Amino acid sequence: MAQADTETPLWTPSTEQVRTSNIHAFLKDLAAHGGPELADSKALYDWSIENIEDFWLAIWRFCEVIGDGPGEPVLRNGDKMPGAEFFPNARLNFAENLLRRRDDAEAMVFRTEQGGTRRLTFRQVHEIVSRLSQALAAEGVGPGDRVAGFLPNMPETVLAMLATLALGAVWSSCSPDFGHQGVLDRFGQIEPKVLFCPDGYYYNGKTLPVLERVRDFTAELPTLSRIVVCPLIGESGGDTGLDKGRWLDDFMAPYQAGDIAYARMPFNAPLYIMFSSGTTGKPKCIVHGAGGTLLQHLKEHQLHSDIKPDDRVFYFTTCGWMMWNWQISALASKATLLLYDGSPFHPDGNVLFDYMEAEKGTLFGTSAKYIDAVKKAGLSPRKTHDLSAMRMMASTGSPLVAESFDFVYQEIKSDLCLASISGGTDIVSCFVLGDPTQPVWRGEIQTRGFGLAVQVWNEQGQPVVEEKGELVCVKPFPCMPIYFWNDPDGERYRKAYFAQFPGVWCHGDFVKLTRHGGIVVYGRSDATLNPGGVRIGTAEIYRQVEKLPEVVESIVIGQEWDNDTRVVLFVRLADGVELDDDLVQRIRKTVREGASPRHMPARVVHVNDIPRTKSGKIVELAVRDIVHGREIKNREALANPEALEEYRERPELKE
Repeated sequence: MAQADTETPLWTPSTEQVRTSNIHAFLKDLAAHGGPELADSKALYDWSIENIEDFWLAIWRFCEVIGDGPGEPVLRNGDKMPGAEFFPNARLNFAENLLRRRDDAEAMVFRTEQGGTRRLTFRQVHEIVSRLSQALAAEGVGPGDRVAGFLPNMPETVLAMLATLALGAVWSSCSPDFGHQGVLDRFGQIEPKVLFCPDGYYYNGKTLPVLERVRDFTAELPTLSRIVVCPLIGESGGDTGLDKGRWLDDFMAPYQAGDIAYARMPFNAPLYIMFSSGTTGKPKCIVHGAGGTLLQHLKEHQLHSDIKPDDRVFYFTTCGWMMWNWQISALASKATLLLYDGSPFHPDGNVLFDYMEAEKGTLFGTSAKYIDAVKKAGLSPRKTHDLSAMRMMASTGSPLVAESFDFVYQEIKSDLCLASISGGTDIVSCFVLGDPTQPVWRGEIQTRGFGLAVQVWNEQGQPVVEEKGELVCVKPFPCMPIYFWNDPDGERYRKAYFAQFPGVWCHGDFVKLTRHGGIVVYGRSDATLNPGGVRIGTAEIYRQVEKLPEVVESIVIGQEWDNDTRVVLFVRLADGVELDDDLVQRIRKTVREGASPRHMPARVVHVNDIPRTKSGKIVELAVRDIVHGREIKNREALANPEALEEYRERPELKE
């Protein structure tokens, strides 16, 4: 099997693709405004991290940020992390930048698994946001107030978010599959003034009403003055059945559309409150600033994703995952949002490709697990769908293994930029991601983000190349969280990112920087395995095990055993397959030959389900805790908490 670092790239952009790229336009703009004449994106990356202030100023100009600024200085306290401040004298409004377009082109297209398509133009979006922001203002919402969304990925979610941010208020959301305690663990901390919710949602062929659940949890949110109900599964009208509840149309009815009175706020004013997964206790409330989020998303969309006006951008996500926030920012680049809510496999695995074909999607974003599931389902979208408009496919959520790179180019589309991207809720964006002007190498994320001084450090704090280590960022960047909610002295914030290497952001990913300048991710640092004292990334094992057609999915942990750590692999098998001695030996042999003898699991155990977060990430730490008899502090963070019981007191792990 070929290794990740081969001599031939899987894809190389044509000269024309490079010439017409936004990166090429940015390089020309940089030179035209007195900057250096740089040859390509690799030279741009090197320049951007050596000239951070000039780079972010150039992004402000090139992406035409709307606001009062940029002002001087560009960076204050640039020698401090945390403590650095970008554009401290600038003022802007995030929603104003996303609503810059007001014509009759499509701004949003929405489809559920039930079928049917809704379309909203940029003009219609502006008009609804104008009315909705007036309604929120009349409800007393203003700068710094929190508005929460308990919503599916529907247009009203975007509209509510934009109306909130237009007023300088703060938006926070989660998806309607969260249970009672999961919602309270999040919104109970931030004390919202208004809540938006649906009447229900669709998933996997089921219609799921939610108003009874909303009534229960809102009874424990005393700061709410209004609950706004957005119809999805039924028609609005009549009584919502909720104390303080009003249908969306009724809420907006008194107000006429007009110019929006945007509240221009300081660059570092709070914008979003995002939540950590919360699998080890109450989720952290991570507060992101308006200006840093805007600049970072503009950079990632226009340079790293080559998004242009009238492009059609799709990311399969829920409103509880930061990729939802990331996608919505594409409005600032005058692109169309393709929104989908429901199961990606109902009625079968073609549904998202059907959507991309019908809507001529240019960027298709999804998870690595989805790509693997499409592969295991035996689908070949390149043979069944016209994906000629698609220029980029993005993957995140977990490491995209080398074999999945092969599958994308062989069975989805041969001529596209495959952007495996990685970052997270902590920065509501990416540290490493795509570059449409450079080759795609098998198993590698293409590049580090422009303006982000990302390195890989060993345990001694020394930068390394072609060695595994910690992903760190050694210089300030605009999208660092501005603070954690209810963390007045910043102790939790510093502990989360700066404890391991003081003054340097340590992200918690176990990675390798390749000789191409790309990145390979081996898993989360806190989930790495240490048999015999050797650090092993869990993704290295998944890559081998999930080659086997009998294995649908797996999860691996390190079990404390005999004064050491042994590797334990849990497998979910295809229908009709039994975990007999022969399959166990083939799994072990595959891992040993594909990785190393140290990676080989000491125990292989069959399970019926694998626990995961609401955003689909498997939870290795929760499985590790339950195997060791430790308390699972926050089951509400899981999509399927009942699955954990299968891992408790397994006889196979007692010998």
